[in-house]
Amino acid sequence: MISVKEAKDLIFQHISPLNPVTIDLAQAAGCILAADVYAKFDIPAFCQSSMDGYAIKFEDHEQELALIGEMAAGTASNITIQHGQTSRIFTGAPLPEGADTVVMQEKTTRLGKTITLHDPNLKLGLNTRDSGSEIKAGALAMEKGSLLSPAAIGFLAGIGINKLSIYPMPKVSVIVTGKELQEPGKTLQFGQVYESNSYSLSAALKHEGIDQITVYEADDELEILKKVLQTALINSDVVLLTGGVSVGDYDFVIEAAALCGIKQVFHKVKQKPGKPLFFGTKDQKLIFGLPGNPSSVLSCYYNYVLPAVKALSQKINSVMEVQAELTHPYSKQAGLAHFLKGKYENGEVTPLNAQESYRLSSFAQANCLICLNETQKHFEKGDILPIMILPN
Repeated sequence: MISVKEAKDLIFQHISPLNPVTIDLAQAAGCILAADVYAKFDIPAFCQSSMDGYAIKFEDHEQELALIGEMAAGTASNITIQHGQTSRIFTGAPLPEGADTVVMQEKTTRLGKTITLHDPNLKLGLNTRDSGSEIKAGALAMEKGSLLSPAAIGFLAGIGINKLSIYPMPKVSVIVTGKELQEPGKTLQFGQVYESNSYSLSAALKHEGIDQITVYEADDELEILKKVLQTALINSDVVLLTGGVSVGDYDFVIEAAALCGIKQVFHKVKQKPGKPLFFGTKDQKLIFGLPGNPSSVLSCYYNYVLPAVKALSQKINSVMEVQAELTHPYSKQAGLAHFLKGKYENGEVTPLNAQESYRLSSFAQANCLICLNETQKHFEKGDILPIMILPN
C-alpha cells in the first residue's frame, strides 16, 4: 500500500490536459482558455459619449450655443460641430465631427434651439470615451489559462470575439458492478440493495459542469466487465468503476483492467474509507476503481477523482483545504489515514455519527471531510486539523 500523498502525486504525474477544442463564445462560460485572445479592432471603434447631454467644442463652453441636431447610439451618419454650435447626444453615440466634450443634460438649459451651459467644473474631454480606450486592435485581451467568467464572456463579446479555443470538460463513464444492486423505485428482492453510487457520482460531476456522463451496469463476471470496460474506454476520458476492486471471488476490476490494456499505477492506499482504491491509465485516459461502499466512493471521489478531472480541463480544484479546531476527541488505530465526515462552522469542525463506509446518512449532512494522518492514534478537543470543504 502507498500513502495518501503518494497516491495523489502519482495521479497528477499521469495527467495531461485534454486537447483544446474551438467552441462558440456562448458555450464557453466556466471553461479555461487554451490560447491567447487578441483584439481585432479598437474598442470603442470611435470616440463616443458616456452621458446623455450635449456635444460641444470645449472652447465654446462659456457661451450660448445653437442646437443643430442630435446623435443617438447606433447612428450611421455624422454631423459636424462648428464654433458656437452643439448637438444633442445620447450615451454610447459617436461624438459629432469637431466636438471634444459632452455636457450632462442636467447641467444645461434649453430655450428653443439655444442651449446654455451651467457646469463650472467642465473640463476638456469630460464625459467622452476615446477610441480604443477599452482595448486597442492587436492588444492581448485575455491570456491562455484564464477562467472564462461571466464578466470575461461579456468582455470578449464586447470586443467582437465569437469563438474560442478552450480546454474541454472530460467525458466520464461510470461503471457500476454487482449483481446485488437494484434500481431505486423497484422492489428489493432478498439479498439486494439499492444502487446509489451512480447517482451520487453523476450528481457530483454535474455539479462541476461535467454533463457528458454515461452510466453502465456490469454483473460480477469477468467477460461482461471486460466488454463494458472496453466500451467505456472508447467513449470516455475518465472511467470510474464502483465495486469489485478488492480480492474477493467476485472482484474482477483489476483483472479486467489488465485484459483491457490498462496500466496499473497503484492499487490500495493507506486510508479509511477507500483502502482498495485502484488507479490506472491507458493512453491519456484515467481509470479509477472505487470501492463499492457508498461513503468510500464519495471520499475517494473528493480526494482523487475530482482534482484529476478538474486538472484535465486546467481548472483549479473546487475542494478547499483549511484548518479547523476539533470540537470532540477522536481515536483510531495507527497505520491508516482517516477521512471523517464532519460539520464545519465558525472555524470549528465536529465529526458526525455514522462514519461506517456503507452509510451515507452522515455524508448527506456533512460539509467537509476531516483529514486524520495515518500515524497518530488520538486526537483531542481543540486540536487544529486539516479539513476539506466540500463543494455545495
